[in-house]
Formats: sequence, C-alpha cells, structure tokens
Amino acid sequence: MRAKEKVRREAEKRIEEFFSRSDWEPREAKKIKRLAMRFNIKLGERRKLFCKKCFARLRGKVRVRKGFKSVVCENCGSVARWRVK
Repeated sequence: MRAKEKVRREAEKRIEEFFSRSDWEPREAKKIKRLAMRFNIKLGERRKLFCKKCFARLRGKVRVRKGFKSVVCENCGSVARWRVK
C-alpha cells in the first residue's frame, strides 16, 4: 500500500470516529470537513448533521413543505434545505 493510500484510510477512519461521537465542537466539525475535502472523501448523509455556516450540530425548527425539508439552525439562523423523495 502506498503512503498516500495509507494516509487517506487514516483520514476516513478519523471521519468515521468523529461522526460516531455524540457531541462535538463546531471547530472540530470544520476540521473534519476540511480533512474530507483534502482527500476527496464524500460525507454523504453526514453533511446534514452540521450547519454549513457555523458548523454547529444542526438543530432547530424543522419543516417539510412542497417536497423540501428545511431546518433552521438554532445557533446562527441559517436555513438548510434538502429535497425529500
């Protein structure tokens, strides 16, 4: 196994370990997102667990209307929207 592949697997392991935890700091989420971007690792559904703007755990008012789920972040007030099938 080449060194680059080994480092990528370690990064994937760190990402899995981070999301298995129940609580985290926003700065840690930002570091994990940057780590995933550096090694081109897809976060998939896990990206919906934190706010895009402030990186806090995404909690707040949830609404489902016209095929979209929207969550208002209780920390910064930004709105995250996803298509619901």
